[in-house]
Amino acid sequence: MLSAAQNDVITQITAGKPAGKLLRCYWQPAALAVELEGERPIRPVKLLGQNLVLFRDESGKLGLLDRDCPHRNADLAFGRLEDGGLRCPFHGWLFDTDGNCLQTPAEPKDSKLCKHIHQKSYPVIEKSGIIFAYLGEGEPPAFPEMDCFIAPEPYVFAFKGLIDCNWLQALEVGMDPAHASFLHRFFEDEAQDAAYGRQFRATSADSEIPMTRVLREFPCPDIAVEPTDYGLRVIALRELSEEQTHVRVTNVLFPQAFTIPLSATMTITQWHVPIDDTSCYWYAIFTSFDQPVDKKTMRDQRLKLYTLPDYRPRVGRFNDYGFDPYEQANQTYTGMGEDINVHDQWAIESQGKIQDRTREHLGQTDKAIVAFRRILIAEIRAVENGTAPLMVLNEEQAKTVRGPATMDGVGPTQDWQEYWQNVDKRRRQGALWAVTEPTLGE
Repeated sequence: MLSAAQNDVITQITAGKPAGKLLRCYWQPAALAVELEGERPIRPVKLLGQNLVLFRDESGKLGLLDRDCPHRNADLAFGRLEDGGLRCPFHGWLFDTDGNCLQTPAEPKDSKLCKHIHQKSYPVIEKSGIIFAYLGEGEPPAFPEMDCFIAPEPYVFAFKGLIDCNWLQALEVGMDPAHASFLHRFFEDEAQDAAYGRQFRATSADSEIPMTRVLREFPCPDIAVEPTDYGLRVIALRELSEEQTHVRVTNVLFPQAFTIPLSATMTITQWHVPIDDTSCYWYAIFTSFDQPVDKKTMRDQRLKLYTLPDYRPRVGRFNDYGFDPYEQANQTYTGMGEDINVHDQWAIESQGKIQDRTREHLGQTDKAIVAFRRILIAEIRAVENGTAPLMVLNEEQAKTVRGPATMDGVGPTQDWQEYWQNVDKRRRQGALWAVTEPTLGE
């Protein structure tokens, strides 16, 4: 149980707040690359409590600027893309992707005003379908050579969704292996030809048992949490018999992501990115090891739940998450449909805009959450003391963080540790692009 003061420290992310200073040490997902497609590649972005405008100029170069024009603070998100930059419609001031003022056309012809005007700009880079931004001071860190960043474009798919609560409770649901047996329980299994792209539907490695059955019939996993050089490894063991155990290995990537298996051949790396203190986006990169991702199917599946242009969920507090009492009695544990994103959304949003952790009572299944909070508080203190926190990497360090290895499969009860590592190696050896020896964080 945390104190109210401790809860504030780990949840508040605006500029100057302790967690805000920490998160500004990292590249943050700011938008999907597809959001800048079309005739007018300009998007308003709110990230870590800051109002920004993201755009591609006429040459295709990315720019991220403070959203208020430095002239009289009009909204640059309504600007015009022309003459090599973004032009404010109020008085025509023009800014390039670096924030340099190129023109102040309403001023006298001999005016040198624009030479003294600079709009705050931020580094941006596109990786695997996501545009990342760095809002911190100094040089941004290097990207680790993780699977989701080194896989070729056809083998990755990116998406996002809006969540109406604080970033930390959204992240913490992914550290809890036990909840899936309840929150995501289905009373009947589906045919495998409908499993593609859907969480907890496919069979595990070396098994014909669908994950829905594993979770339903074996609801009490033995959970182990191991520290790694990137955060935490979480292992959930569900003993099916004396001979066989279901092994699920997931990873917490500090400070705000996790990597989990979607199926035997695909993983999800998912960030939880604060808009402000009381809302966030999840951003996910789906990475395939065996064949290019069917991006149309993946996108169509997810657009059944989310609306454009802001990726808002079609169900939420405003319509009781689609709750159906008949469904709860006969089909699903929650009565909230078949998309597990809705289940998670209810679980974390129902805790309140910012969870009051002074009122919670943690158990053994929460050991990963406890371990992560300890790391989070320690790294917040490190930043306050002027020390680089965990996973702020230079180029050489970034080359050593690979993978991370993640899987679920059914293996021998006695030799499960060797089994899961061999499953990951086997998957990598069959992939054309994968690094065959990912970090185990040991």
